[in-house]
Amino acid sequence: MAEFHPIVWMFDDTFSRIDYSYFKQNAIVSQSNGTYADRNAAISNLSVEWNHSISEILQALIRHGLRIDILREFDYSPYDCFSNTVKTEDGFYQIKGLEKKIPMRYALKATKST
Repeated sequence: MAEFHPIVWMFDDTFSRIDYSYFKQNAIVSQSNGTYADRNAAISNLSVEWNHSISEILQALIRHGLRIDILREFDYSPYDCFSNTVKTEDGFYQIKGLEKKIPMRYALKATKST
C-alpha cells in the first residue's frame, strides 16, 4: 500500500500553515478548482476527507490479523499534485520551504498472519 502521508493533510492548500489536526477529528471539507493534472481546468470540486494517523492505520491492520512487514516514509511526491512544489534533481516533488523536512508519502506491506 502506498499513500500520501497524513502530515501532508494537516496543511492549508499553500503549505504555509497547519490548519488540521494530525489526529482523527472532524471531516476535512475543501473546495478546489482544477484537477491535479490541470490546475486551470474549468472544474470545481467539493471534497470531504478524513485524516488517519500512521498509528491508527497500523493498529487497524494489526487488529485484523495482519503483520506489518515493511513501513517506509518518503520526503517527496512522485506527482506534482500540490501547490507550491519544487522539482528535485531526481524528478520528484517537494514542498517549497519544506524540502526534506516532512514526510510526504508512506508505503507499507502487510501479510495475513497464519
